[in-house]
Amino acid sequence: MEASMTQAVDFIEGQPVAVLTTEPVERLLDYRAPAGGVRLGDLVKVPLGPRPVLGVVWGKGTGFDPAKLRPISTVSDAPAMTADMLAFITRVADYNVAPLSQVLKLATRAPGLLDPPAKRKLISLTGCAPAKATAARQRVVDFLTSEGGRPFAPSELARFAGVSPGVVSGLVKQGVLLVEDAPRDPPYPRLDPAHPGKALSARQQAAALALRAMVQTRRYHTSLLKGVTGSGKTEVYLEAVAEVLAQGRQGLVLLPEIALTVDFLARLQARFGQRPAEWHSGATMSERRRCWRAVASGEAQLVVGARSALFLPFQDLGLIVVDEEHDGSYKQEEGVFYHARDMAVLRASITKASVILATATPSLETWANAEAGKYTRFDLPERFGTAKLPDMAAIDMREEVMQANQWISPTLRAEMLKTYGEGSQSLLFLNRRGFAPLTLCRACGEQVGCDSCDARMVEHRFQNRLICHQCGAWKPIPDTCPSCEVTGKMAALGPGVERIAEEVAELFPEARVEILSSDLSDSARGLKERIDAIAAGEADIIIGTQMVAKGHNFPQLTLVGVVDADLGLQGGDLRAAEKSFQLIRQVAGRAGRAEKPGRALLQSFQPAHPVIAAILSGDEEAFWQAEAKARLEAHMPPYGRLAGVIVSSPKQAQAFEIAEKLARNAQPLLAINARIFGPAAAPVAKVRNRYRVRLLVKAAKGAPLQKALRQWVKPIKRPPNLRIQLDIDPQSFF
Repeated sequence: MEASMTQAVDFIEGQPVAVLTTEPVERLLDYRAPAGGVRLGDLVKVPLGPRPVLGVVWGKGTGFDPAKLRPISTVSDAPAMTADMLAFITRVADYNVAPLSQVLKLATRAPGLLDPPAKRKLISLTGCAPAKATAARQRVVDFLTSEGGRPFAPSELARFAGVSPGVVSGLVKQGVLLVEDAPRDPPYPRLDPAHPGKALSARQQAAALALRAMVQTRRYHTSLLKGVTGSGKTEVYLEAVAEVLAQGRQGLVLLPEIALTVDFLARLQARFGQRPAEWHSGATMSERRRCWRAVASGEAQLVVGARSALFLPFQDLGLIVVDEEHDGSYKQEEGVFYHARDMAVLRASITKASVILATATPSLETWANAEAGKYTRFDLPERFGTAKLPDMAAIDMREEVMQANQWISPTLRAEMLKTYGEGSQSLLFLNRRGFAPLTLCRACGEQVGCDSCDARMVEHRFQNRLICHQCGAWKPIPDTCPSCEVTGKMAALGPGVERIAEEVAELFPEARVEILSSDLSDSARGLKERIDAIAAGEADIIIGTQMVAKGHNFPQLTLVGVVDADLGLQGGDLRAAEKSFQLIRQVAGRAGRAEKPGRALLQSFQPAHPVIAAILSGDEEAFWQAEAKARLEAHMPPYGRLAGVIVSSPKQAQAFEIAEKLARNAQPLLAINARIFGPAAAPVAKVRNRYRVRLLVKAAKGAPLQKALRQWVKPIKRPPNLRIQLDIDPQSFF
């Protein structure tokens, strides 16, 4: 419907208006308002050269000659973006020194935003049985039944049920399935904030009441909800979600991995009677469009999603929960570089919303803000009910007698045998995907690398291929060396989870073994089924990467073995100790979450290392205080500022030339007493056939770093195909 028919417009027909497009044009473009006028924040289609492009009405015209202006082509019937949303986009671009157009692109990543309302075909069960119950037909019926009778589009139903479209059509002809016309974007069912939740302990209830009170103020506030694994953090913060729903405002829960959303949505359905909206890369295109529009209209009360859900156009956002706030996947390191945790705090400050940062192992940034009184801290130091924290110990690998190509120590093996005999589950953790991280020719020493990246290829034996973990390229596992052409001398070196699985199969031939790794999971739904099977006891030994550390609950798991506790302690990463501490504590926390006691064993060649000692002692505050002291003395984050600079080009010399020019002409940075380190080749010097050169900028905490960075890079004339990417508050330095 035209804007003029629904409410007053901000710009009448013919008036010059400024439009921000999602194209890489770093300025506002002027157009004439169309018949019916437009509002500030309207989504529009405008001509840019010969092409129509997506944009948003950003304000009044910038002064371009009105006689030369072209009119806006189309105005979307979707609700206009709010002033708060436009302010958020602007401030994200300012903070992260990112192009405004690319931040807008993050906020409009849904298909068909300018399309008029339409109908679509949906298929549901009629209750009739198939005339001939073949396996394929039964899969369709079973799938729809498992979804509670929820209708699906024909193509989606065929894909999710794993059948051909012909099977679905045949069931329609038999009357087993019903085809109906429905709105393309059906409304979400209403969530009931008064629906009863789980009974809370006294400590949980106190934290829940405090978080509810925080939401009731309708003012900006950030809290750290720190609770040991299994302490019931989710049930506590869901009370704050109930409060924001009762207010009639909108809520957002961010999760670090889409693999967690399926189980989490079921928990929310149990708490509020219905499933909320979801937003992540695993959602279908139609679901993403439906979610975007429902959020923009205010009809979607609650969204569960990955980091990009933060850029949805909420009408009245009252609460943001960042679950597992310490998780590294909240940092976006492609396109627009941003940290979703920090941008969540920024967005809440604009919309007068509350933020809850939930974790068992907070990031040092969050811990420091709580220590300084900027965030309110709530602690849940005990597991809920009868469950107890696992006993933890180190296995000194210097004293273990190990055979060649053996990675599970005799001590850990004995504990696994004991656990297996008790009918409980064991988990072996190694944060390396695939079979082996390196394939080498024993004749000439050649290490098989990626043709497009400066990275060694990882053997994935289950898929019979070598895969580059930088760009995703793959090639068959070679029998002959690609360098010296000698056959039979190729060797896989080092362990990955697949190699550990091979060793486990030899040691425990009768055991049921399951591997949880992102490269072996075809979909979030398939992963959910595997996790449910493990939780039900259909595996004896689980082998996993960091995926297993993220919120999964395996009631029968009593033993966790960390195969290489030293792995994350190597290298010069500023956060190496912090990341290792968080990851191992999280993995260890998978054990003993039910009635049976748990234990965690860490294989280490450095059992006296401060990080290993801190993990074993359980004195987390001592670890954070020591880490904070070291960072403070070095003026490093969170007590100083860093910005990463990545110069990349298909030509190595060109990348170094521009990087060196930046280093020589750094007056804006020197004016704020910043220091420049580099340039130097990045640790991974080539990715996707682009050579990468890095610089690092270090400044005082209160320095106007972003303004200086803009002034620094603006004069640089960039040759074609050369990119300069700025990373505020970098989390990695590859």
